[in-house]
Amino acid sequence: MSFDLPRNVILPVDAVDVRLDPRPHPFAWDNAEAIAENWQREIAANPALFDGIVVLLSQLAYRDNRLVGRCHAVNYSTFLLWRKRRENSGAEHAYAHAMLVAGDNALVAIRMGPHTVNAGSVYFAAGSFEPIDFRDGLVDVDFNMIREVREETGLDLSGAERGKRYHALSTNSGTVIFRRYHATAPADEIARRISAFVATETDPEIEGPVIIRHAADLPVGLSPHMKPLIEWHFAGKDSLF
Repeated sequence: MSFDLPRNVILPVDAVDVRLDPRPHPFAWDNAEAIAENWQREIAANPALFDGIVVLLSQLAYRDNRLVGRCHAVNYSTFLLWRKRRENSGAEHAYAHAMLVAGDNALVAIRMGPHTVNAGSVYFAAGSFEPIDFRDGLVDVDFNMIREVREETGLDLSGAERGKRYHALSTNSGTVIFRRYHATAPADEIARRISAFVATETDPEIEGPVIIRHAADLPVGLSPHMKPLIEWHFAGKDSLF
């Protein structure tokens, strides 16, 4: 198992070659008892949690502007224990962000709902990769981005103009793969649409939209990985479509 990529720097990514290994992740195999015990504590504290399926990496490398890796399907309960024991675990987490850019160049993020494991956190609408996000064993990053944005905000980005490439930021807490998605509507209108969608949901995942208008416009609850992404966007980096 190996993780070989630069940390704490935004990397251009022309392709993502991360494949789903059908075998169990060694972390899940080696920690089965602790996973079950921790899950009982987690659901006692938050009964709304659901033990669905996500993926954890066992390998990830950056080669010639490509991300190459291997991941394994695990229960969410496994992921929650890993978050507490990530150091020297032989596992890492990657996730994707559709960076929603409004017609006025503001960014539109979301604040997570109070019943979620990341309650109150602000980041772009997103979720962990799941087996449904893979095609013939290969991850489809844009499918994941579009699916998660639709589920959380009601917005359909399938026809939106996209940035010409992905970018990635890898830190000790995980690797985020992101791409600009350009909307024509101004940020206030997009936020209104998201709020209207949230109001129709019986159990919404998010509390609501958060507009970010400039690099210093950092909302309370902003996830640590978001600040470099916001600064990158408003610096006009890689701004051509």
